[in-house]
Amino acid sequence: MTFINSVTGPVHTSELGLTLIHEHMRVRSESVHAQFPHLYDEEQEVAKAVEQVNRAKALGVKTICDPTVMEQGRDIRFIEKIARETDTQIIAATGIYTYNYIPTHFQTRSIDYMADLFVRDIEVGIQNTSIKAGFLKCATDAPGVTADVEKVMRAVARAHKKTGVPIMTHSHPASGTGLKQLDILLEEGANPNQILIGHTGDTDNLEYISNILKQGAFIGMDRYGLTRECSTVNRNNTVIELAKQEYSNRMFLSQDYCCTMDWFPEGVIEERFPKWSMSFVLEEVVPELKRKGVTEQQIQHMLFDNARCWFEGK
Repeated sequence: MTFINSVTGPVHTSELGLTLIHEHMRVRSESVHAQFPHLYDEEQEVAKAVEQVNRAKALGVKTICDPTVMEQGRDIRFIEKIARETDTQIIAATGIYTYNYIPTHFQTRSIDYMADLFVRDIEVGIQNTSIKAGFLKCATDAPGVTADVEKVMRAVARAHKKTGVPIMTHSHPASGTGLKQLDILLEEGANPNQILIGHTGDTDNLEYISNILKQGAFIGMDRYGLTRECSTVNRNNTVIELAKQEYSNRMFLSQDYCCTMDWFPEGVIEERFPKWSMSFVLEEVVPELKRKGVTEQQIQHMLFDNARCWFEGK
């Protein structure tokens, strides 16, 4: 057992309880907000986040991991506000979210320079606060492992080695980036038991998924409600099959829900993904998995035990 940092203070891993491993209190374009702040309504954003978190909390959720980092509009005071208003344990991340390029500031500096900034977020605090990050985040999407993306991944791995906090990735299964992420992270000496390859559930390619699992990493079946890459039925079938193969101790169920998100015009997300919410997994997915033979113990693994093991490196 060990302590990890939530945005409201240290939390013992034995106290995590039901954990949603990948949900966002808010995602927004940093540069747009900085230049055109009149486009945003902070009060409304708080209300939406509080409503979603309280819905999840009413279903038993005790802890939420929020992987919002640089280039996704991370505002640690906003996340803290939601945690306090809902009395929920929210664990924040450090890292950089990019599919292609990083700011010139980082292009002209070393990997270790970037890693040291991530370490500062973990050991000192985020954005000149005493609120500390509890895990690391990096991303690789359809463009693949660009030079800048690789720099972030190596910095994340080095910060992980210095601090012992786990790593979560954004991956793009259609182009096989989860395996490429593992190659780089493991080359840097990261502990596979503390690597979570996010969005693995966006594919039902069991061979690809098995190649990740065989290396000891966790996988995120973490985009329930988003049906563009994979339908809910296919997502469920993959989880059911992997549970039969005794991999429930390596899977997470979550939604990658964004309480507010400025990437699309208002109303577009609700129209395209009407079931997407922070409570979809608990309200609809878990009951269906149980009906299809997934056991209570396997659900316990995916929603309770695996988070503790990921943070502890088991």
